Amino acid sequence: MESTASHRPAHARAPRPAWWLATGFGSGYLRPAPGTWGTLSGLLAWLLLVSRFHCTASSPIPWTLLSAPVAMTLVAVWAADRVVKETGQKDPSFIVADEWAGIWFALTPLLFTVTLQPQPWLLWAARLAAPFLLFRLFDIWKPGLVNAAQDLPGGWGVVLDDVLAGLLAGLLAWPLDRWLGAQSLLHPEVWR
Repeated sequence: MESTASHRPAHARAPRPAWWLATGFGSGYLRPAPGTWGTLSGLLAWLLLVSRFHCTASSPIPWTLLSAPVAMTLVAVWAADRVVKETGQKDPSFIVADEWAGIWFALTPLLFTVTLQPQPWLLWAARLAAPFLLFRLFDIWKPGLVNAAQDLPGGWGVVLDDVLAGLLAGLLAWPLDRWLGAQSLLHPEVWR
């Protein structure tokens, strides 16, 4: 009698790069709350990417940074799709590439509120915490279309709900970020 493994299609085994990308370079295996760990690792990866481009208010934002969330989404869909096919699970918790794509969308508005004045670490922490927390809220709550996106097949169903949660978070993070920037100018003593 032949084993069932010999009847699996040849494409069912995901390549190692798909696993690394889908799990956020292993951050999806951290417990508890792998989605939060994945979001945090995605935020750190975004910071590394942004730090490579020295953006200031007088310089244009490189297209690389604006297109990065879209590119991350496509990579996440590819990786998640391969891993989902191999495991047979619809949306396993260790896949966090979707959190990376979502948080990158949530953080993108920060690129448009870059300021010339030095910013204290507390202000930067608040500026990063707002999109992070908003994204986690919408990713867990899954209002309206965010929830409906999970019904899409394969990698699209894994990733698109987080992308929509990230877009919602970004829409709210932008005015909040501008307000934080204004407060730092009006009350600099608070942010030291």
